[in-house]
Amino acid sequence: MDRSLTLEIIRVTEAAALAASRQVGRGDEDEADRAAVDAMRHTLNELEINGIVVIGEGERDEAPMLYIGEQVGTGDGPEVDIALDPLEGTSITACGGQNAMAVLAMADKGSFLNAPDVYMKKIAVGKGIDLHTEDLNGPMQSIVDRITKVKGGDVRDVMVCILDRPRHEDLIAEVRATGARITLIQDGDVSAVISAADPSSTIDVYVGIGGAPEGVLAAAALQCIGGSMLGQLIFRNDGERVRAAKVGITDYDKIYTLNELAKPNNVMFAATGVTDGTMLPGVHRYPNGATTHSIVMRSKSGTVRRIEARHDFTRKPA
Repeated sequence: MDRSLTLEIIRVTEAAALAASRQVGRGDEDEADRAAVDAMRHTLNELEINGIVVIGEGERDEAPMLYIGEQVGTGDGPEVDIALDPLEGTSITACGGQNAMAVLAMADKGSFLNAPDVYMKKIAVGKGIDLHTEDLNGPMQSIVDRITKVKGGDVRDVMVCILDRPRHEDLIAEVRATGARITLIQDGDVSAVISAADPSSTIDVYVGIGGAPEGVLAAAALQCIGGSMLGQLIFRNDGERVRAAKVGITDYDKIYTLNELAKPNNVMFAATGVTDGTMLPGVHRYPNGATTHSIVMRSKSGTVRRIEARHDFTRKPA
């Protein structure tokens, strides 16, 4: 892939974020998601790539646009795999909350785990913290102690990020027993994983059960900025296991390392804020225009760019 694609994919996430931003606080999750999907699909198809969606809005019968297996791009250019979430945080957008983003990752063909749309148990940390497969289901005390040793200071300085869900009640109690602090989020675990690997963030580790597609997207970002991650698919019924088998998953108990979730070579990751968040400001609209804030990363060079763009709607459709 040519590095010029790094900036091209920003146009894709910007388009999705701008479209979704008109639905902020309007209470309609489906309409917010539809707007983002339509805009992302249209802009993706302008890129000179021969792409296939491997992480998308679901299977073809469930998602009329940007479904798993859909071909995108002009058909000319490199063969690439696409992982995307046109609107990470549909409920956040609908209620006018924080941390909603449009997210996309691109890599050489065969680079991403074909994760079905099921749950995934995850743990992610930044550079300098080694994760072992037993850590995913092991005691949190071990992880917290390791972070404390590497970063110095006191166990009470460690911040653990967890999705605020009833399924995490025992996990929250376990973390509190270690002496570490906790920040609970309502949604948006892609940005939470990235924050765990960001030295400027207050988050030291992300842990808990969230979406598997989001896990692959987060792994793509970590390949660009550094860090470590483990993931294990969680199946609630036989139907979800059948869905996994369709995409080639045979070991239902496997714990995936970062390199198995997203291979390290030639990964590009982009995100644009829809609503204001801890990682990115959201879309700021004004008469006949808007400002967007994005982040774009590339694993090959380790480059991370933050881009602020002003969009003049008098020169093109809003």
